Amino acid sequence: MNVAKWLLLAILALPVAELVAFVLVASAIGFGWAVILQLAISLVGAAILRFGGGMHVERVRVAVSSGSFSSVQTDGAGFLTLLAGILLLVPGFVTDAVGILLLIAPLRQMIAAILMRRGGARREGMIDLDREEWRRVPEEQLADRRDRESRP
Repeated sequence: MNVAKWLLLAILALPVAELVAFVLVASAIGFGWAVILQLAISLVGAAILRFGGGMHVERVRVAVSSGSFSSVQTDGAGFLTLLAGILLLVPGFVTDAVGILLLIAPLRQMIAAILMRRGGARREGMIDLDREEWRRVPEEQLADRRDRESRP
């Protein structure tokens, strides 16, 4: 089965999984508490989007309008924080669990590294060096190669 079929199957199965998860949680803690928990988690997701993901939302908006996703792809961890906020905002305990997992920094960094390797996303003109292959040069020793006429 190719990726598109798996993705379609997952999208179709998600509402059923969310309903089953809600029934299980509601039977364990009560219907009212389950609804309150869903509302609280959605508020947390909105807060993450508002305060933690505002810059990333704007970056995605600019990337979509310009038709270039390289700025989104090169900032995998930030994009995953944005995705976590969206998943927490969407009602459902399955999406909430995935969103909470994406908020764990080491896991988010590992997923971002995997996505970068698989996607092969790199900025044009950027050289990716290993830690042993570069050294820091004090700014005073760097030559100013900017065009002198373009400065105010």
